[in-house]
Amino acid sequence: MKISPISKQEIPRGEEIKGQDLREGIFNLILKQFPSFTKEDCISIAELNTYRRLYLTSLVTEEKGEIAALDGEVLLAIKNNSILSENIQTLKEGKLTFGQKLADKVASFGGSWFFIITFFSFILCWILLNAWLSFSQAFDPFPFILLNLILSCLAAIQAPIIMMSQNRQEQKDRQRSEQDYKINLKAELEIKLLSEKIDHLLVHHNKKLLEIQEVQTDYLEDLMKATKKKKKGA
Repeated sequence: MKISPISKQEIPRGEEIKGQDLREGIFNLILKQFPSFTKEDCISIAELNTYRRLYLTSLVTEEKGEIAALDGEVLLAIKNNSILSENIQTLKEGKLTFGQKLADKVASFGGSWFFIITFFSFILCWILLNAWLSFSQAFDPFPFILLNLILSCLAAIQAPIIMMSQNRQEQKDRQRSEQDYKINLKAELEIKLLSEKIDHLLVHHNKKLLEIQEVQTDYLEDLMKATKKKKKGA
């Protein structure tokens, strides 16, 4: 009778299982505890069942651990990825020159109803005042040449200032477009990453389930053999 290298006891006749007949996972599990165990050594069915249970337990524990690790990895990746969107207005305000800030304020004021009403009131007052003084001594009599000169100068100055502000606004819009592109690209890459992780998780999970089912099948085969032996003995 052969001696089991695990229990150091004799193995009942007919219950010898060689190491080469064991599944690789079970053999490696035994090898971790008994480094001297070889494929020519034998163990009993009871010892094999013990290591089968340990192997199943390790598979289930490993599966849970891997699922938790993958979940944690995904959450950590999402958490550590900085948001690409940013407040461009706040980012660029500190870098503006005095002329650019003044152009923005002039353009903002020149495009408001307050400026239109105020300027219209100024022109109306100018015309009425000179029309009333025309009978004595008007400083800008009809056809109001001084007023036309002021309006021409104002238009000549206001136009390039507004164009300057519009150019800056176009630059802001371009930067916003670049930010939108970065955000869309980041979202696409994250979706692709999550999809790959889910695919890997499903494939790995199915492999583990298949391996567990194979070990359970071995259990059932041994039980059926043991049942047949008892029936024959009876």
